[in-house]
Amino acid sequence: MTSKTARQARRVASVPPIRLGINIDHIATLRNARGGRHPDPVRAAKLAVEAGADNITAHLREDRRHIHDDDIARLTAARLAPLNLEMAVTPEMLAIALATRPHACCLVPERRQELTTEGGLDVAGQVGTLTPFIAELKRAGIQVSLFIDPEQQQIDAARQVKTDAVEFHTGSYCAAAAADDGRALERELKRLIDGAEAAAASGLEVHAGHGLDYDNVVAVASIPEIVELNIGHYLVGEAMFVGLSKSVARMRSLMDGARESLRHSATEAKVGGR
Repeated sequence: MTSKTARQARRVASVPPIRLGINIDHIATLRNARGGRHPDPVRAAKLAVEAGADNITAHLREDRRHIHDDDIARLTAARLAPLNLEMAVTPEMLAIALATRPHACCLVPERRQELTTEGGLDVAGQVGTLTPFIAELKRAGIQVSLFIDPEQQQIDAARQVKTDAVEFHTGSYCAAAAADDGRALERELKRLIDGAEAAAASGLEVHAGHGLDYDNVVAVASIPEIVELNIGHYLVGEAMFVGLSKSVARMRSLMDGARESLRHSATEAKVGGR
């Protein structure tokens, strides 16, 4: 077995299952367009879990443009699945997280004018702010992840501030896939692979998300160090045509298929190396 083959075999020798987190923000966006309680994000969360989601993600933005405080309270009370609360690094959001006690918090950058989260959090530039912020969340028994770009500087800083996990922003990879730019796609996928290896080697759990769809998810789900994908906008949009249960179930199937292929390749590499 060559050294390269041996290295690949070690990476996939014990491939963990991959979790699917469903972001329900845009169920709330549709509700808020007219007001009232329909469609209900909590009902959407229930359907998503029944269709194969492992956890529910909701971003409580400072301007409350989609998810509201009441949604977080009802999701917490419903206990449908572990709740991953996406939030900005602010005193207000820290107080809400400590009062609500979700399973996990993902700290994200937030700008009022953006349509969606643009790029990762600059952890390296906020070590002094993030260290006590993360420590307080962890003291409350909340797991903490940081939404970052797959860059070594940010990974090193994430380890320094003692987060539990990092979630890689996959927007650039998805944009390259949509543009059918083979060279850029190869470059962005390599960034994710290298970043995942480095983060896992640093003792961080590795997640990923942003812009993933049926066509681009398999390559990301095939990175063995990534153990969770968080997907929202695409699946909510697809649900308008096929229903939320079918939308989520298909993504679940694609991710599990990618993982099974990894395990199969690991077995073949092991047999071939004897």
